Amino acid sequence: MSETGRETPSEKLRIAFALIDIAERMLRQRLRRESPGISDQVLEERVGAWYARRPGAELGDGVGIPATWPRR
Repeated sequence: MSETGRETPSEKLRIAFALIDIAERMLRQRLRRESPGISDQVLEERVGAWYARRPGAELGDGVGIPATWPRR
């Protein structure tokens, strides 16, 4: 933490990455619990699908109106 007692931008980013890692590990545990015989390949596919269609971020994480890229 900085001298002001607040996290610096780099500390906030480190915390965000740590939370992402924890969330992915929890997702993997849940998928294995729900499907004990799941293969590693299927597990990876399901994790990838979750990242592609995360609840609450179906259109991405950005604020605003979705647009095509590149803009013309």
